Amino acid sequence: MKNFTIITDTCCDLPITFVEKLKIPYVSLTYHYDQVERLDDFGTSYPLQSFYNDMRSGQTPKTSQPSSHSFYDAFEKILKIGNDVLYIGASSGLSGTVNGAHIAKHMLQDKYPNSNIYIVDTLTASLGQGIMVLNALELQTQGSTAEFVVNHLESIKENLNTYMLVDDINHLKRGGRISAASAFVGTLLNIKPFLTISNLGNVLPLDKIRGRKRAINALYEKVAQKIENPENQTIAISHGDCLNDALALRDLILSKLKVKDVVMSYIGPVIGSYGGPGALAVFFLGKERELQATI
Repeated sequence: MKNFTIITDTCCDLPITFVEKLKIPYVSLTYHYDQVERLDDFGTSYPLQSFYNDMRSGQTPKTSQPSSHSFYDAFEKILKIGNDVLYIGASSGLSGTVNGAHIAKHMLQDKYPNSNIYIVDTLTASLGQGIMVLNALELQTQGSTAEFVVNHLESIKENLNTYMLVDDINHLKRGGRISAASAFVGTLLNIKPFLTISNLGNVLPLDKIRGRKRAINALYEKVAQKIENPENQTIAISHGDCLNDALALRDLILSKLKVKDVVMSYIGPVIGSYGGPGALAVFFLGKERELQATI
């Protein structure tokens, strides 16, 4: 059985403590505003709280995906030591990172004909992608082959549910997710967009909820409705610098459901550029994802 290395990108939003402890290699996306470009490195070089404070002060970040050459370099480092590559990437419906990885794969195939590069499009992002990475690492530790891990991830990804709410819908307007008129009305009415990621990996609106507390309850209700075998599931919660709300959601889930574990982290600057401060998301395995918008 050939050794393989699991690699991801920074859209996975795993806590940096996990990344360092598990020695997970990654490819960084970038973000920039105020004429400064920074690497997304899980908040190592620029604190995530500072990033969200900048957004609250009116900064409007723009994001960039890694070049195919960045993937080429990252993959080749692994191939040079004789390992195969298993890249677990952000949804192709949200980012071009998976496409960049495929370009790098094609560039490397002739140079390393006896090696394999596996690419998994998670059709999600943030800690949903992170769950897939952790799942893969657990299987690898148990002795699974790369092919087995890939097949497993492909078999479960449409059951990896993503639900999120956004506090300020103007960030969604800027990202082209809703119209300017909808953003204006929503702001006036204190409406919180309730969103999911579909089986095609793109963002879908599910509801418009008035008030923060009701919106957090709606996240819990989706978990309760759709999770399967909760005692065996790790639930992930990511947030845009709203730790108290994330803790409230976690405590609500734990008070009503018996689950294996809960992982929490910040939403990183790339996803956070569109979710904005106050965004809150939950990820878990359960029934199949939503197929289309309900509103």
